[in-house]
Amino acid sequence: MVCHDPLMTSRRVGAEDLPGTLSRGPRRGASASVVLRAVLDHGPIARSAIARRTGLSAAAVTGHTVELIRLGLLRELPEEPGPKGPGRPHVPVDLDTGRHVVCGVHLAVHHATVALLDLRGNVLVQHEEPHAGLGAEELLARTTEILDDLLLEHAPDRTPLGLGVATGGWVDRASGTVVEHAMLGWRDVPVRALLTSGTGFAVEIDGHARALVRAERLLGRRRSRESVVQLFTGNVVDAAFATGDTVHHGPRSAAGAVAHLPVDGSTEPCRCGRAGCLEAAVSEQTLARRGAEMGLLADESFPQLLALAANGDPIARKLFFDRARLVGQAAALLIDVLNPEILVLVDRSVAQLPDCLPIIREEVRTRSLACGDVEETVVGTSFPGTELATAGGVVMLDALFEDPLGPLLARVS
Repeated sequence: MVCHDPLMTSRRVGAEDLPGTLSRGPRRGASASVVLRAVLDHGPIARSAIARRTGLSAAAVTGHTVELIRLGLLRELPEEPGPKGPGRPHVPVDLDTGRHVVCGVHLAVHHATVALLDLRGNVLVQHEEPHAGLGAEELLARTTEILDDLLLEHAPDRTPLGLGVATGGWVDRASGTVVEHAMLGWRDVPVRALLTSGTGFAVEIDGHARALVRAERLLGRRRSRESVVQLFTGNVVDAAFATGDTVHHGPRSAAGAVAHLPVDGSTEPCRCGRAGCLEAAVSEQTLARRGAEMGLLADESFPQLLALAANGDPIARKLFFDRARLVGQAAALLIDVLNPEILVLVDRSVAQLPDCLPIIREEVRTRSLACGDVEETVVGTSFPGTELATAGGVVMLDALFEDPLGPLLARVS
């Protein structure tokens, strides 16, 4: 095995929200979430500063920090230096990133990424496992074995909080099922049930574009909390959209299917029977096949083609630049339809070929009627190099931060 170590509320909360005064209900869980997110954003931070930033009462903040410390999510730091005066000392709190670990799995077309993350979403370790020829149950069993190895080797003294899973295709988060993933050949695969049985952990699953929207909002750019579109262009091409507190799923979590958007200038045949669909035109598989057909590659390997382009091969670079223009068409359409604060691109070429992002932006500038400042609006992912590991782990992290007093920690405490 080769491993690489690589919202707030304005309502003031009173005694009715404190531990022990009422049963654990949604109001108490929501205000605990507000406290935990404030520490994620601003920690280390004093309790008084949490109260000022969130609008919660000082008593509510104290009550929640006591419980979150007990659960191992927060820790107290040494008292801040400064003049002594009346009142309680300013003892800052921060996330406890050493006690727990979150497990993440991303299921791509050719490989699975298995990772461990801390409470701040830092990827502690990630492992890529090729899975050619494995069926769904075999692949999920193999990821379970890899996860056991990573936990034993890299987190023997940490408590796993659960397992998040992200993948492309049509993922129904509510049932924990991959409804359809054409490139994997999966249909109605009960991923949550299979992995819960194999690991004993709480398991959450979502589409990878939605997962990375959650990652941006929780761990990345603050502007994404207003509204954000995520456009994922790998072997699978899909999108996700969020406004305010809502990541849009649609009926059975089918929102974000952009694979068959038409793009100009492509005659690439699509599995749907038409030609010029977005995924068929820009997927990594398509580009790797073209590179092999042109004699640039011995095998259809997207990473090898990307390395050639990064090293200056003019033919490989042209392939990527032509692809960037098609991605820009799709980005312009999504911006005009949804008018987000930002559109985030998850695309390996954007991170490794600096000239691709300006080409995408120029296409958006030319085509979009709604985009103002294209440099501010069209951006790359906040997690280059760890986006797949982050996508898996944040599915579970987001559930934890949404309800830190809920059933997730009850399973491990």
